[in-house]
Amino acid sequence: MYEQQQTTERNSLNTLYLADSAAFAVNVSSEIGRLRRLLIHSPDRGLGKVIPSKAQDWLFEDIVHLDMMRRDEYDYYVKLLLYFLEPDTVRGRVNSLGDNNRSFFKPDSPDYFRSTNVIDIQWLLSDILTDDTIRTRLIAAICGIERTSFQTQQTLLEFDPVELAKVMISGSLTDRTMLFAPLPNFIFTRDIGIVIGDHVLLNKPAKSARTREALLAQYIFFNHPLFAQYRDKIIEIPDNEHAFLLPDADLNRDLTRSTLEGGDVMMIAPRHLLVGVSERTTLYAAQQVMQLVFDRNLVDTVTIIKIPKKRDYMHIDTVFTQVSRNTWVLLRSLGRTGDETRKRDVLHFFAAKDLSEELKILQFTKGQEQKPVEIENLEDLLVSISQKDLGATEPIRFIYSGNDEFPFGAREQWTDSCNLLALKDGVVVGYDRNDKTAEAFREAGFDVVGAAELLQRFDRGESSPDTIEKTFIMLPSAELSRARGGSHCMSLPLLRDAI
Repeated sequence: MYEQQQTTERNSLNTLYLADSAAFAVNVSSEIGRLRRLLIHSPDRGLGKVIPSKAQDWLFEDIVHLDMMRRDEYDYYVKLLLYFLEPDTVRGRVNSLGDNNRSFFKPDSPDYFRSTNVIDIQWLLSDILTDDTIRTRLIAAICGIERTSFQTQQTLLEFDPVELAKVMISGSLTDRTMLFAPLPNFIFTRDIGIVIGDHVLLNKPAKSARTREALLAQYIFFNHPLFAQYRDKIIEIPDNEHAFLLPDADLNRDLTRSTLEGGDVMMIAPRHLLVGVSERTTLYAAQQVMQLVFDRNLVDTVTIIKIPKKRDYMHIDTVFTQVSRNTWVLLRSLGRTGDETRKRDVLHFFAAKDLSEELKILQFTKGQEQKPVEIENLEDLLVSISQKDLGATEPIRFIYSGNDEFPFGAREQWTDSCNLLALKDGVVVGYDRNDKTAEAFREAGFDVVGAAELLQRFDRGESSPDTIEKTFIMLPSAELSRARGGSHCMSLPLLRDAI
């Protein structure tokens, strides 16, 4: 079944992980502490199978050019992450890592960078599939979800762990035969889980197209040796205990359905969790998360932010993310100015309210869940977090999508101008196509630099991840932006320094 060489490589990999597992820490207490470890997934061959007629069913807005997305865009993201989290793997090699077969970036290649700080989920999946029991169970579970034939199940048993992991994620074989749908959204690892302190919250995707992602994540976190010491700290959100008795129409209501994705959860400060209620996360799930984290004494405060149920918003991290202790990027129409503008409009006073379009913020304190505090607007909440939770002493600043110029605010929010990953306090990664937002960063005193240029500066010794400050790093994004997710979505932080 397995070739001897492959078996030897997997045994070597197991040795690597087992050696590191004792020192493998998982802990996140903010959005801006220096990033030390995260989970990613490089675009796989499944993205090249998305077709226009199925794109929206698979939660994509467009089809992408896979090779361009990987070679010209995502690979820069990986090199940036490695320079910040494991610099010895790339220092002095930036120009030599663009070889024709991209072997350095491929989890199935002997030349793969093999980092336990920048971790590809495919790498972990192939690792657990060396266990015959896990392998058999996971194949059966996936074939049940995808409603395949028994013969397909038997065929999958014949693959070696590396190739089987690729098939499970991409849905296709090396000869391009498609067995089931791809998982194009798997590059957005944020949505499969979130780290809250030293616990891992596994999420429940809203759309059936992501069911297989949740199953793969569940198997990895509960079975991979790296997470062995955290198995009793993995939190799963329960379904409504009476769900099987409810009529189908009631199963899809926010008050009864339990769905939650990681883009709606932010460990925003020590002892403070934000949970969004959105197109993808229900009020029922938000309540369940709040009770679970209070019961485990993981936080003292949970703030629930209900945003309009719109496809262009999707999660709370599509309308705001944190840049530094005292700086935030957000869509101004959901901020204080947008709220005040609506109040000055006669229609605001006379027209009937559309609750699906309403922004509402309630803050709950452990032990006083029956007495939430309502916060009027998003900017008031973010100012409070900066000052009270994070101890910011400098004035709180807001950088607005599209530099608050019509119509660029909405245009650039659609291409993830508000969806930024903080590598450290004040250093964030965003997309290069959002010109007006980059202009707003410059006006706020940030160095705005392309990823390729910054990597060259690092290689020339002109700068370093340790010394860099107040920087907006622009990632090439012509194809990545078509997927409707930014750098915040493409990361599942596992470890950050305390702030």
